[in-house]
Parts: sequence; structure tokens; C-alpha cells
Amino acid sequence: MSGVWIFKNGVVRLVENPGADSLEGGRQGSSARRKVLVHTPTDEVISSYADLERKLSSLGWERYYDDPDLLQFHKRSTVHLISLPKDFCKLKPLNMYDIVVKNRNMFEVRDM
Repeated sequence: MSGVWIFKNGVVRLVENPGADSLEGGRQGSSARRKVLVHTPTDEVISSYADLERKLSSLGWERYYDDPDLLQFHKRSTVHLISLPKDFCKLKPLNMYDIVVKNRNMFEVRDM
């Protein structure tokens, strides 16, 4: 992960291109690269929640059905919870990095 960590209003977030705020009124242009989640042991790009669920379940994660608006996974041996938007198309890099941090050496986020 590269970029700058910003702490604002009690929230920490990763800004990947800190100079982009001055471009186009704070929005990144169409030249911004798309991020993908990759399962590193197999070098497989995760292209659906079915793929992701298979990989996570093999690592001990279980589906958690508490919130109908989210897709959630919980690992019994930890307090970690992965919360994702119901629609895979709405998966953001922040969600991907959450998966990476909670599964060291198993996933990474790459530019497409």
C-alpha cells in the first residue's frame, strides 16, 4: 500500500494520490486505475462474492447474517468482522484493504 494516511474527524483513511485533490475539484479523473483484489497464493483475481466466499471459508471465515444490507464474514478465533456492500460492483478499495489487513499474506490489492 502506498499513499498518505489522513486523520480527519476521528477517521483514518488512506489517500493514494494526495495531489489528486487539486485536480477536477477534488475528484480523480478517468485516468485513475481500477483496483482489484487478488488471492496471492493462486494469483487469482477475485471477480465475485462467490469466489471471495470460497477463499475466505478456506481460511476459517464464516458468513454472518446479522445485517441484511451487508455481506459479512466473521472468524471465530478473532474479533474481526469483514463488512462488504451487498453488490460486488460497489466493492471499494477500502473494503479490499480491510480483507488484506485481516488476512495477512493471503490477499493483496493491485492496480488493474
